[in-house]
Amino acid sequence: MKIKNISIKWKIFLAYTVLAIVLIVVLWFFQIVYLNDFYKFIKRNETEAVLDQVEGYLMTEDDCTDEIEQVAASNNLGIFITDKDGNSIYNAEYIFNSQISSLPDYMFDLFYEEAVAGGGEAVIEYKGSEMKVNDEMQPFANPGAGDAPGGQEGQVDESESAPGDILGIGEISEDDEDSQGVGKIEYTIPHEKHEEKFMQNIGNELAESVIYVRIINVDGAERVIMVNSVLTPVDSTVTTLKLQLKVITVIMLIIAFAIAVGMSKSISRSIIKLNDGARQLANGDYSVKFDSRDYEEVAQLSDTLNYAATELGKADSLQKELIANVSHDLRTPLTMIKGYAEVMRDIPGENTPENVQVIIDETERLTGLVNDMLDISKLKAGTISIKPEEYNITASIRHVLERYNKLREVEGYTIDFVYDDEINVYADEQKMYQVLYNLVNNAINYTGEDKKVTVVQKVRDNIIRIEVIDTGDGVSQEDIPYVWDRYYKDKTTHKRALQGTGLGLSIVKNVLELHGAKYGVSSVKGEGATFWFELTINPFSEE
Repeated sequence: MKIKNISIKWKIFLAYTVLAIVLIVVLWFFQIVYLNDFYKFIKRNETEAVLDQVEGYLMTEDDCTDEIEQVAASNNLGIFITDKDGNSIYNAEYIFNSQISSLPDYMFDLFYEEAVAGGGEAVIEYKGSEMKVNDEMQPFANPGAGDAPGGQEGQVDESESAPGDILGIGEISEDDEDSQGVGKIEYTIPHEKHEEKFMQNIGNELAESVIYVRIINVDGAERVIMVNSVLTPVDSTVTTLKLQLKVITVIMLIIAFAIAVGMSKSISRSIIKLNDGARQLANGDYSVKFDSRDYEEVAQLSDTLNYAATELGKADSLQKELIANVSHDLRTPLTMIKGYAEVMRDIPGENTPENVQVIIDETERLTGLVNDMLDISKLKAGTISIKPEEYNITASIRHVLERYNKLREVEGYTIDFVYDDEINVYADEQKMYQVLYNLVNNAINYTGEDKKVTVVQKVRDNIIRIEVIDTGDGVSQEDIPYVWDRYYKDKTTHKRALQGTGLGLSIVKNVLELHGAKYGVSSVKGEGATFWFELTINPFSEE
């Protein structure tokens, strides 16, 4: 199975599990693999800081025994301070393998000379019983640890050595460099010092320690500060850490597994629920409710889906209503055309101009309905653009109203036009003519028993306002936001439009929006309705 096909529940579970494993591996890596390196780094920095601190005490205080004891105890260090001849001044040893207080004279001399050669400081490292100085000198044999035949470790055979013998540490040779890569220094041991031994890290050949040596001047007298620190963690500490990490590993895996299971179930539960609801919505069940609230993003998605369900339900309802209304509008003219055509065919003498005119009128009505539906589709698709130009909108209104002269004569309608001046506007004349025609048609279709419609032209500043007023039942307040919808018709009744197709208001809305015009409707139920729009007379004039 491909990863992309795994459910979100298992993806979250795997993510938490992998995270826990990575954290455990990192923890083991740094705590075990690099434990010695971190410990060495910390102890080196700590020892150097203590060295500076002790120097400060010696420079500022006459007797700093307590301070040195406290520093050595709190940092688990060995501190040994002498004069330039190696005579002890302060001594505080708080590590088990510190031997600097019993440092033989020849070793003190070696440390002192190395510090002088290093500009007043030297760093002597030990691994087991081997010594390295200032990162340049490599392992030393311990004093007295002779390699001569018959010699015992830690001793020199006096029968084969004379005063002034060398430590068995000769000049570096090419063979030594090639085979060992080590450098050794030559130091002469007086014969009488052969029995003195300095054994650092006794009994632990893997242990590492360091001795920092610094020579300072205190009131004209040289002081030698030696600070001894263990660089290798104690074996019991490492064992404790390993055991602790094993326990932590088990606990972390258990906790990570529990969290992964809980989180994956919790998150996936909401998404699965939303997915089930979305399937219902896709199947046409617009009553489905999305109510997941456990996460902010999921809650927002629930609100969006609820809104989508509401709008889809509304659109579906309006679409069904449109189909019913359009079917009604199509059926009536088709029935009349068929009926008159059959009469004219079957009954001699019925082929009269009046019957032919009825067929022509109903055909025009069908043509208008189809054209209006095509216009709505084009306007919504944004494929219709406007071509504005300056023209006389007052004259255009009069021309629209002239089309209703026959309606005035035959049906007794009264259509008044109230205006003060002739006004020119900058707009698409053909599209605005369609707007005016549809608004007047709507007023005629829904006006009251008095059959009165009034068109009012008002001018204020640089704005012209056109109002079309009828005296019908009006529009209820809850329906006002929907009167411009392309699928909207009055739900109380559906009558065949006396003029137009009944789809004009949606066309009006889209054309006015193309012009950037303001529009609206005001109505009181039972007292008629007023549809209006406003245009800027000269959009290029300065405000």
